[in-house]
Amino acid sequence: MKLLVIYRPLSEHGSAVDSFVREFSRRNPSVRVELLDIDTREGMATASLYDIMQYPGILALRDDGSVLNAWQGTMLPLMNDVAGYAVGA
Repeated sequence: MKLLVIYRPLSEHGSAVDSFVREFSRRNPSVRVELLDIDTREGMATASLYDIMQYPGILALRDDGSVLNAWQGTMLPLMNDVAGYAVGA
């Protein structure tokens, strides 16, 4: 499983996302986490590809890129909810 996080690092939610990712990575070292800045060309293209309309956008992805689950908006999901997808991936 891979966790893809699309957000704006220099925004009001940037530090909350950074803290979430840091703690999630500590608790789940086997899960790859990728951060993308929405204001980059790659970030915009990826958000469009996965239909992310609110930021931050967090996607739990299989290794083939298919979406297991997605969360959008400033209300971050519970880490246990996200980690639960690692078992099924």
